[in-house]
Amino acid sequence: MNTIDSDAERLLDTETSPDSGPAASPATPIPLPTALALPAPQRPVVAEVAVSAASPSHEPAAASSPAPAPSSTPAPSAAPTPSVPPRVLVLANQKGGVGKTTTAINLGTALAAIGERVLIVDLDPQGNASTGLGIGYKDRARSTYDVLIGTAALREAIRETAVPRLHIAPSTIDLSGFELEVANERDRAFRLRSALAALNGAVDPAHHYGYVLVDCPPSLNVVTVNAMAAADAILVPLQCEFFALEGLSQLLKTVEQVKTTLNPGLSIHGVVLTMYDRRNKLAGQVVTDVRSFMGDKVYQTIIPRNVRVSEAPSYGKPVLLYDLKCVGSQAYLKLASEIIQREKQLRAAA
Repeated sequence: MNTIDSDAERLLDTETSPDSGPAASPATPIPLPTALALPAPQRPVVAEVAVSAASPSHEPAAASSPAPAPSSTPAPSAAPTPSVPPRVLVLANQKGGVGKTTTAINLGTALAAIGERVLIVDLDPQGNASTGLGIGYKDRARSTYDVLIGTAALREAIRETAVPRLHIAPSTIDLSGFELEVANERDRAFRLRSALAALNGAVDPAHHYGYVLVDCPPSLNVVTVNAMAAADAILVPLQCEFFALEGLSQLLKTVEQVKTTLNPGLSIHGVVLTMYDRRNKLAGQVVTDVRSFMGDKVYQTIIPRNVRVSEAPSYGKPVLLYDLKCVGSQAYLKLASEIIQREKQLRAAA
């Protein structure tokens, strides 16, 4: 069983919570297939500042009354409408190869297809999410490493993808040194939270993001803790194999630690079962065990093993654009629909 990196564990034990558009070199947009059109989700309800002006009187003035002199006091200006914060979903699992990146790419594509503006934040030093969306190394002059160390704003690192309304903040290998560079900084667990807080501020509402999907590295280090400290909820991809079960309890323990010390609002959004092979009896047993352990937290949709899903990243495309009709694409569309329905339920219960 994997254990939490020592620096991340010390961080969780001691830390307490402290009280413009996409850059150049956009990829050529690829129109989304019409079959991707899902029912549009309800946006989060945010209180708006309403300023009502006094209604002018329509009664005629008395003949003997002189006309009032115009007031020199300027009328009060309307209070600005507060920016809508994005919904931050973190895809995390300390085991590698379970489908975190593939799920982030294709879930983001599905949400963009229904009209949401989606940002994927690549926090894996390997940068697979960036490569899978066609962002080459020469187009990563600014990356999430620069954002976390404070030398660039998040919007400076954002790049457009071939999918309309889907953008990404790419990653580079430099991110692997982040933990050492901020080891003695008090705010080291809140760098991503601070960057996201300014994401939808001081920009046209048409450029606001509705969802931010964070692709985490396959470890429980300070980078992953940063993601969890900034998250609204955790989405856990879980491979339908025995070894994937071993790390689930450790991940859940880490989530509880982050919730207690850094982010009281953190929750498990759900567990998505990936790489399911119905010919394998063990895979079926894993599904049964996870559902009995996690209950309703496990999504009904299961992502099957599919060769088209494996091929798509080599073309720099989501599988939903590479082959819409394959079983992998259809599964991710169903997953996106299920997540949207769960979002509605969470908002209704709030």
